[in-house]
Amino acid sequence: KETGKDTHGLNGDILVWNPVTKRRHELTSMGIRVTADALKRQLQMAGQSDFLHLPYHQAILNHQIPLSIGGGIGQSRTLMLLLRKAHLGEVSVTVWPEILRQMCARRNILVLE
Repeated sequence: KETGKDTHGLNGDILVWNPVTKRRHELTSMGIRVTADALKRQLQMAGQSDFLHLPYHQAILNHQIPLSIGGGIGQSRTLMLLLRKAHLGEVSVTVWPEILRQMCARRNILVLE
């Protein structure tokens, strides 16, 4: 989880087995958004305490942003699973780094451009 976005440990992610990659596959990322205490703890652990002065972080610390639950289903990740693909790039178009395209090509994985 990204620092400063979720209260780590209070998540409802849905993980399934991906038979292509032979690894867990995260279909959803849901959770309770970060609290002031969790934000301070996460940033301290990440060595990013200086972020506490930024507007978003200040709004959380000053209770100007209400606690909320967020997240959703990853459409591209769901397609990956249903279409039995090994890489997100097989179902999602973006600018992929050349090194990634080369690595995928060596494994006969065609990434969309």
